Amino acid sequence: MSDPNAARTGGTGKDPDTRRPRPRFPTLSWPAAVAAARTVLITVALVTAYYVLPLDERDTTASFLLVVGLLVTLLVFLWEVRAIARSPHPRMRAVEALSATVVLFLVLFAGTYYLIDSSTPGSFTEEMTRTDALYFTLATFSTVGFGDITASSETARVVTMLQMVVGLLLVGVAARVLASAVETGLRRQAHTPSDAPRPDTAP
Repeated sequence: MSDPNAARTGGTGKDPDTRRPRPRFPTLSWPAAVAAARTVLITVALVTAYYVLPLDERDTTASFLLVVGLLVTLLVFLWEVRAIARSPHPRMRAVEALSATVVLFLVLFAGTYYLIDSSTPGSFTEEMTRTDALYFTLATFSTVGFGDITASSETARVVTMLQMVVGLLLVGVAARVLASAVETGLRRQAHTPSDAPRPDTAP
């Protein structure tokens, strides 16, 4: 007579429960992939605009760019906070919002430094190209401060100090605000019935 256990296990005589499970590799979910792609596209678009858009060399343009740019950055950040609280994936939306805000902040100050040096040569220890201005902005934001490019004029130093202050606020306060928005979004999901359409998915 044939052994039913052997027939069930393919004739090996081994218990199927003793088989080792196949390793499962983590897969990237569709919302995470969309958020990552959107973050990359926003970064590429902002950096491309920084290099492509014509920048005037008048001193008044630098101050106008800085003031208007900071207001735009603030408005974008507030809009992103509202979107995070209403998003079905608040954590992913928060990462996307922080990335977009930081890139916009860096591009804004890089353009301002470039305009300052173009309108007033000698404002920095080296003549600034757009890449040099972006490099100086990143070095200041990351608090590395290599010292190879430094602000020489009073205007350049004031703008550099302003970037330091706003950068600290961006890292500290903005991170707390985004974390609070994520918590609000998660609480909103917890109180939303599963069969009810969410605000941003309703037709």
